[in-house]
Amino acid sequence: MQTVAVIGAGPAGLVAARYLNSEGFEPVLFEQGSRIGGQWSGDPGHSGVWPGMRTNTSRIMTAFSDLPHDAGTPTYPTNEAMGEYLERYAKMFDLTRRIRFKTPVRELRRDADGWILGTDAGEERFARVVVATGRYHKPAIPEVAGLQTFSGKAGVNHTFSYKRPEDYRGLRVLVGGCAISSVEIASDLAGLGAARVVVTNRRQRYVLPKLVNGVPLDHMAFTRFSALSKEWFPMAAVGAGFKQYLLTVAGIPEQFGAPKPADDVFEAGITMSQFFLPLVAEGRISIKPWTESVDGRTVRFVDGSAEDFDGIVFGTGYHLDLPFLSDDLRQTLDVDAQHIDLCNFTFHPELWGLAFVGLYEQIGPYYPVLELQARWIAYTMSGAIAAPSKDELERGVAAYRARRGTPQTVFTDTMATLFARAAGVEPELESWPELACPLMFGPLTPISFRLSGRDSLADAPERFAADVRTFGCVPSNQLAPMQIGQLQGLAKARGDEAFSRYVATICPGAEG
Repeated sequence: MQTVAVIGAGPAGLVAARYLNSEGFEPVLFEQGSRIGGQWSGDPGHSGVWPGMRTNTSRIMTAFSDLPHDAGTPTYPTNEAMGEYLERYAKMFDLTRRIRFKTPVRELRRDADGWILGTDAGEERFARVVVATGRYHKPAIPEVAGLQTFSGKAGVNHTFSYKRPEDYRGLRVLVGGCAISSVEIASDLAGLGAARVVVTNRRQRYVLPKLVNGVPLDHMAFTRFSALSKEWFPMAAVGAGFKQYLLTVAGIPEQFGAPKPADDVFEAGITMSQFFLPLVAEGRISIKPWTESVDGRTVRFVDGSAEDFDGIVFGTGYHLDLPFLSDDLRQTLDVDAQHIDLCNFTFHPELWGLAFVGLYEQIGPYYPVLELQARWIAYTMSGAIAAPSKDELERGVAAYRARRGTPQTVFTDTMATLFARAAGVEPELESWPELACPLMFGPLTPISFRLSGRDSLADAPERFAADVRTFGCVPSNQLAPMQIGQLQGLAKARGDEAFSRYVATICPGAEG
């Protein structure tokens, strides 16, 4: 049995090890912390969770297909529940004994016979390596003139280090950024006794709630139809439709007293919080333009206004951090703080036996995508499916390089479709007419990718239907008139005879 090194024992590393093991490999996981779970471990120094943090994706979409959450788990689980879930997952597949805790990888380099992995205990050789270290663990602090002079009693921190909200009680706090961690921590501070909370950002994003009429947003926003729309419709039309959806379920930020976002929803970006905009509307959170300079406790903004603060918390993202890569690998992959040259975020044509999982900035649930990427990696490494050719890998890297300098954020629906096709497990829609509506317009749940292909499960149809019924976001087998029209338009745009026949079968008269 061939041994494969997996760097990281968070969600990405665990699911990669699970599928490598089932494909006949012996995974060995190298974990720098003392606990399973990566970010969800709560391990000091290696985890960015805070005491009141819940998931921002629903429990069904924040799980792997083999292990649903326990009955009674809240729709949005606590960070402690997620840590416990990952512990159970590791035990389910006998992964815990394969993990070397407190063993950071110091170097990864290649030679003629494979891969040399160095730790404080020495060096080992592996034929194959999977890097699953996560994308969000090196905080990015922006350059602001005079920031080093800030003298407020709570200091300058990043959301990654936000652990004690009580330290900000009664204080004036400036929160930088408009991503999920920023707006969630601003909401946390406003509800836990900060005297004043101000958010400063470069651009106002559209803000979506976690729940819409009791249904988790990720069950409605990231669907197979939305993924296909991005492929076949002009992006301007996709953006306009998405914006209309946002305004219908969330309203316009300026209605709540926030700044007006850019009209182009993809230019503005989106974020998610159940409470942020209502707290802005109540005056419990104020919003300022971006920070220009700091002088002691005084922060000046680009509009010329200034205000004194006791603490600053930046939620301004993370740098891609792979410090263990050798100089040779860094050069080949052209790694910087934001980019790494890979075909479909996974392989490089010159680095056989090396794969990466989870190193992308994504909007939407990660777990279904991580599992699909892990399956693709494991299946190709075992030879269960054909690996991409060198030409395909070179084209993939070239396509990625052509996008450098543009926003690199990806969406769950796009990524799930990409990896499901690559792994050969995209559901065969024609085989499931009784699931036509949920497969096209319902959530891209992990179990929905166990219907077809390798590792399909006999109970997958029943489990998928049950997941869809949980919140009732789509009927099990009935298409609404609007959905029929959308499918007709998609069939026409694709010009694919097989897909048109499928649409005609479930939507009579839709051959057009």
